Amino acid sequence: MKSMEKLYSSQGETNFIKNKMKKSIFAILLILIGNYSVKSQEIEQILIGTKHSIESTRLNEDREYWVNLPDSYHLAESAHKTYPILILLDGHLHFRSITGIVNYMSADAYGSRTIPEMIVVGIRSRDRERDYTPDKIVTVRANNTGGGNRFLGFLEEELIPELDRTYRTAPYRILFGHSLGGLLATHAFMKEKTLFNAFIAVDPSFGTWDAGTMDKKLDSMTEQSFSRYIYLATANWGKRNLRNRDRHVRFYESLNNKSPSDLRAKWEYFEREDHNSVPITAFHNGISTLFEGYGLSFREVHNLAQLTEHFQAISEKLSYTFPPPESLVNQLGYSLLRSNDPDDLTKALEFFILNVTNYPNSPNSYDSLGEAFEAVGEKQKAIKNYKKSLDLNPKNEHAMTRIEKLTGID
Repeated sequence: MKSMEKLYSSQGETNFIKNKMKKSIFAILLILIGNYSVKSQEIEQILIGTKHSIESTRLNEDREYWVNLPDSYHLAESAHKTYPILILLDGHLHFRSITGIVNYMSADAYGSRTIPEMIVVGIRSRDRERDYTPDKIVTVRANNTGGGNRFLGFLEEELIPELDRTYRTAPYRILFGHSLGGLLATHAFMKEKTLFNAFIAVDPSFGTWDAGTMDKKLDSMTEQSFSRYIYLATANWGKRNLRNRDRHVRFYESLNNKSPSDLRAKWEYFEREDHNSVPITAFHNGISTLFEGYGLSFREVHNLAQLTEHFQAISEKLSYTFPPPESLVNQLGYSLLRSNDPDDLTKALEFFILNVTNYPNSPNSYDSLGEAFEAVGEKQKAIKNYKKSLDLNPKNEHAMTRIEKLTGID
């Protein structure tokens, strides 16, 4: 009996231990699952924009728009920056793809900067035939066409002023449109007065622009229209829509003939793209054409005069002043500052002075100029520029340290 009792006792202890282990394992699993849930909840989302709504008296309705801000927008050292605006018609279709292209092409990282940073705004469409057609189209059945000028009034009188109040915008604005949106963009380009400076019209629907209508519109253009830049893209529809392609060619050739000076425009035909596939490729080519030369590498710059002339030519083409990018000039200055040649130090100083001239509210431009003056032995001028940098950015530790060093303050 004692042996049996001992056996039962031993088995009971074993079962007790097993049950306890099972409970412990179960408890550990609960903790692990709990931790995983917490970690899952802490996953940070990647946001590409924000949604907004504006009440339009012009359109007598609320309109939704999406905004993507450049990566540098919220950085303390970029608080002085203003940004051009790119407005996308049919924004709900093009916003995600085009913001990715713009952000990559405008970034200094990986040397991908070929265009300026800009604020991208996508307008969600409601009634494309109403909003994107500048002329009333006569059809057998009643239609809602012909509201293009009213929609442009909404963009220029309501939306753009709202963007200017809310964000650090620069007065340079690009309008992108595809299909009927491209028709409206072309119409806006031709108007005598508009707030837009440049246009990317992708496979615009010129179906109602016969030769007579087109000539009448072209004849009404003024020199002001030709001061703007337009990029026109045509897709390959095959035999189905040769007429639309031919109208694009006729329109572009007519612009060339009527332009009082060199035409600020480009037309491009996409043999391998159809009407639906062309927007992304055409946008990339169009924005690249618009800012051709903007992505100048520091290795291509030989002197200050060449750099200045290069960006003056870009500014003249776009009828807006685009100074050399601050980061590019900074890179040029520091590449010379590392030299032991006294002539190179003098040249570095010239580049940093250019940045202060072009970006007078940039704390970094004054900080760099302070370093340049320090390198050439101009102690008081170095201190003066470090103090200016500190005034613009009180948290600039580098400027604090250099002032303390140069003034002998411990």
